[in-house]
Amino acid sequence: MTMRAAEITEPGRPPRVADREPPRPGEGEVLVEVRAAPLTPLDLLCASGTSYFGRPRTPYVPGVQGVGLHAGRTVWFPTAAGMAPGDGSMAQFAAVPEEALVELPPGADPVAVAALGLSAVAAHMALTWRGELAPGEQVVVLGAGGTVGQAAVQLARAAGARRVVAAARSAAARERARDVGADAVVVLDTDDVGELAARIASAADGPVDLVIDPLFGPPAAAAARTLRSGGRLVNLGSSAAETCPLDSGTLRSRSLRVLGYTNNELTPAQRAASLVEIARRSAEGGLTVAHERVPLDDLPAAWHRQATGTANGRAVLLPHGQVPPRA
Repeated sequence: MTMRAAEITEPGRPPRVADREPPRPGEGEVLVEVRAAPLTPLDLLCASGTSYFGRPRTPYVPGVQGVGLHAGRTVWFPTAAGMAPGDGSMAQFAAVPEEALVELPPGADPVAVAALGLSAVAAHMALTWRGELAPGEQVVVLGAGGTVGQAAVQLARAAGARRVVAAARSAAARERARDVGADAVVVLDTDDVGELAARIASAADGPVDLVIDPLFGPPAAAAARTLRSGGRLVNLGSSAAETCPLDSGTLRSRSLRVLGYTNNELTPAQRAASLVEIARRSAEGGLTVAHERVPLDDLPAAWHRQATGTANGRAVLLPHGQVPPRA
């Protein structure tokens, strides 16, 4: 018996599609029939061979998370593919520690949940657990056209935000932010902090309470200038820059709180609860992000689009063939 799988044979090169023996679960592991596996920035980073995890042992099956079937249940699962020896989710079957499985609620669409995945967890927990969003507050979401940003716009609204201002660089990203319900959209086409701050302030309805920031750099410094006294900025990425020109006067004069966030800080129980909430909202039609359904044989081309920034949304691999959208 063989299965079809994506396979990284050389770091820095796109995967090939190959026949492999199905994995044999070890102690404490179970076999999951994979229905959907997202192609995430972490997958690209690990496969490049230049990540802080080091050069991965090849060949290996990529895919750091997935959604599949086990014992008649739809489950989400993580893997350490590319970060440690072993295979990931981009195959028809995956061997996964049973304790890592998160059972999803009835009606959850595997493809939609895979597209949301840990990006939506980051948005959800940065807003609520770390950012302490209260009903009636005003939120600015930077990088709002990305997966984290799209989820943050919708989840902020669901949590009772009175106004959500989105900010993004490209026209396509700004359109995605509008599509998911942002009240106003700001263009991030300059590194002039003063100009960006003026644009955000103009789009906002008075001082901002909370900024969700996957970008850092000038956009974060600009958004901080629009915060009220005691306002919060939660940083969960550095897509724009590794450093930020946040001036001391802004920080001190308003007693701002600048908070870091990472999914790695969550307990398994916190992560599971967030995933179940995300899957529930997705099943009810209240949470979605732009994504592309990719049959296994088309993965190399989709990998290239994601790596070069030309994809229109997150690629989600379908190891068992095309799955129709949920009605």
